[in-house]
Amino acid sequence: MSNLFGTDGIRGVANEDLKPSLAHSLGRAVATRLAGPGGRILVGQDTRRSGDMLVAALMSGGTSAGAHVHALGVCPTPALAHVTAVGDYAAGVMVSASHNPAEDNGLKVLSGKGLKLDDEMEDELETLIIRSEELGSPRNDALGRIVDARGDIGRYMEHRLGLARRIGSDLRLHVDCANGSASAVAAEILAASGADVTAHYDQPDGLNINLDCGATVPSVLAAIVAERGGDVGFSLDGDADRCVAIDERGQVVDGDQLLGVIALDRLARGALAEGTVVVSILSNGGLARAVEQAGGRVLRTKVGDRHIVDSMLVSDAGLGGEKSGHVIIREHTTTGDGMVTALEVLDILARSGRSLSELAAAIPLDPQEQRTIRVRTKEWRADRTLTEAVKAAEAALAGAGRIVVRPSGTEPALRVMVEGRDAALVLRLADDLAALAAERLNQER
Repeated sequence: MSNLFGTDGIRGVANEDLKPSLAHSLGRAVATRLAGPGGRILVGQDTRRSGDMLVAALMSGGTSAGAHVHALGVCPTPALAHVTAVGDYAAGVMVSASHNPAEDNGLKVLSGKGLKLDDEMEDELETLIIRSEELGSPRNDALGRIVDARGDIGRYMEHRLGLARRIGSDLRLHVDCANGSASAVAAEILAASGADVTAHYDQPDGLNINLDCGATVPSVLAAIVAERGGDVGFSLDGDADRCVAIDERGQVVDGDQLLGVIALDRLARGALAEGTVVVSILSNGGLARAVEQAGGRVLRTKVGDRHIVDSMLVSDAGLGGEKSGHVIIREHTTTGDGMVTALEVLDILARSGRSLSELAAAIPLDPQEQRTIRVRTKEWRADRTLTEAVKAAEAALAGAGRIVVRPSGTEPALRVMVEGRDAALVLRLADDLAALAAERLNQER
């Protein structure tokens, strides 16, 4: 497994961990391994100020290795994936740190089919990044060109607007754009459904992306819906691949419940491919029970939407996603798209005539607590005291819950999830395991 690429590409503090030199080397690596001389690479970015710097470095690297680099400009990650897949592109690179704060940034590489790369390909790219200066450097007549591709966002808009126009909604809708990539597209797409749309946090300035707004803090939009009134709200993240919903009462409906609402609707209509939903190990057991009781099947994978998509392709499942709000509806997209998720929910609301709170009530979730513990070492299985404590905690749940302990793929941290039927017990076990992990894994070695 690559050390440079985490669970969702390369990430770090822009201009400190993630320097232009790294983006330049990645551009050369992608051009060499995926595009080839004269091949085409599509590059997009979110609204962070550092995006221009990193895109410039990527384009310099790609063209220096002989590839043509097309700049899509500010766009949602799913827009980059869509345009890459429908266009004649060898690869796409998204400059975004998704839901992270503005000072971070990231580099996500997609295949020509708009899919995230597998571990083996990321390992190959990392090797080429390290050897960047040894890669081919053609002379002037064979250098790549930089192409303004901002107009190609129309391909994405045309598809999503087409989905929206089929709905015929008359709901009052609020959308939180997280001052990110959705700011320029969300209101137009959602309004095409017929809904009365009010957009919030849609004034990006390069510094305010995800700042006290967006899918990681849906309580902000929930308060707006509760105060101003509305039938539904959708909270997106910085690159618009996540969606968390708000019901008409101002209550948060997370990714697990949205997956359940979509799955139950599609199962009832016979429209869920293979009757299967793919979720991560962190998705709530209540979601699995609701889907299985309705006659569906649930498959679990490792954390990360790339693993979700891989499992969907293998199982031919039509729906997958994560609690965080990454929802993949394979009929429409190759990756999570907050706009597609929102449109699917609007369509269900319009056809059923039911409220979102009523639909979400069909997916009662088990109490679940998650903790992130900063640690010196993530090798928790090597600590017998901690492993025995995890076994004891599992025994305390008496078969009516789960414990997931896993190293973070993006930071020096251990993540602990406890789920069960008894909320007080779940809370106590999560706190106890987190405290013990902090004690045991931060000792001097």
